[in-house]
Amino acid sequence: MKKTLFDKVWDKHVVQQIDQGPDVLFIDRHMVHEVTSPVAFLGLKNRNIKVMFPEKTFATADHNTPTVNQHLPVKDPLSAKQLDALEKNAAEHDISFWGLGHEKNGIVHVVGPEYGITVPGATIVCGDSHTSTHGAFGAIAFGIGTSEVEMVLSTQCILQPKPKKMRITINGDLQKGVGPKDVALFIIAQLTTSGATGYFVEYAGEVFKNMTMEGRMTVCNLSIEMGARGGMIAPDEKTFHYIKDREFTPKGDAWNRAMDYWQELYTDAGAEFDKELFFDGKEIEPMITFGTNPGMGIGISKNIPTVDTIEGGTATYQKSLSYMGYNEGESMIGKDIDFVFIGSCTNGRIEDFRAFTEIVKGRKKAENVTAWLVPGSHKVEEAIKEEGLLDILQASGFELREPGCSACLAMND
Repeated sequence: MKKTLFDKVWDKHVVQQIDQGPDVLFIDRHMVHEVTSPVAFLGLKNRNIKVMFPEKTFATADHNTPTVNQHLPVKDPLSAKQLDALEKNAAEHDISFWGLGHEKNGIVHVVGPEYGITVPGATIVCGDSHTSTHGAFGAIAFGIGTSEVEMVLSTQCILQPKPKKMRITINGDLQKGVGPKDVALFIIAQLTTSGATGYFVEYAGEVFKNMTMEGRMTVCNLSIEMGARGGMIAPDEKTFHYIKDREFTPKGDAWNRAMDYWQELYTDAGAEFDKELFFDGKEIEPMITFGTNPGMGIGISKNIPTVDTIEGGTATYQKSLSYMGYNEGESMIGKDIDFVFIGSCTNGRIEDFRAFTEIVKGRKKAENVTAWLVPGSHKVEEAIKEEGLLDILQASGFELREPGCSACLAMND
């Protein structure tokens, strides 16, 4: 039987198929943070249950962490309470914990790949919607709720209905200045924020093959923004080179056995999808979002669409333009910029900071602009300094903050 990449990974992890119900899916890696885990751990305590496989569970502080003065006590009492709870729960259940100040600390979806927790063919969950990031490595990765976090902690399995399958293929050369996030925003603008609801998406074609691993992570990360359960890209030599010799990846004979499995992770010719979409990479421009959701995106040469061209939701559309202070039919070129944020699990990696530094080199930040530059991890922070990027950024008037989710979540300093 011809199988898709998604089928191969999913089917390998099915412990039991429930008649007319969800599958019982084994989870290889479970990543937790301070916001969605406290109630789950409390549930274990109330039932006198220990984490089943602590070696498959990894905890990092990221969502509520301040990105300034991390050496000082956390000022916000709720954030401090959640961070303290995560540390205590990790210690009680013998889980690897990377708290504030730890050399491995950072955003959960940044540190996972950095340390080789993320590998091809794995099932990965986290109580966070952007868990789909890890699909860049050929893994099935998706976000889960607090009750499901408790389920995985206690059983290392989760009840999940198998999603439908969609493949998005993009071939052709990208224009100058078009990056992975532009590609993702282009797709979302075509599908809308609900266009992939109920699907798990495989990204295929030359455009994705030519991306770096960090670029692929950006694309898979944003799968959730079009409603998808997750997104994934077939692993290749670029993938294997990226993860080799990282701390938690297999070593020696175990690596060779893993490679035998990983090299079979591709969609078979003739395998069927529930939906297929094709785009031409040459048609994608640098993208700008003008509204209040990521589906409201246009190419940089385009004008804001007029209401008469919008299918449904015209009241919401008009409300979003009013909120933003824009008018239908106008260009975004020349609009004032108030706030700049470089960071998050979408764009907080070293390649993002290299690209930004290249743009601002020799220039000065405008006085009216507030800019937050937040590395996704301590490893990224160290690379920024080691590569001399920090000197250039500071000379241009920018301040580098400390790792964390920062403005993306807006629950921190």
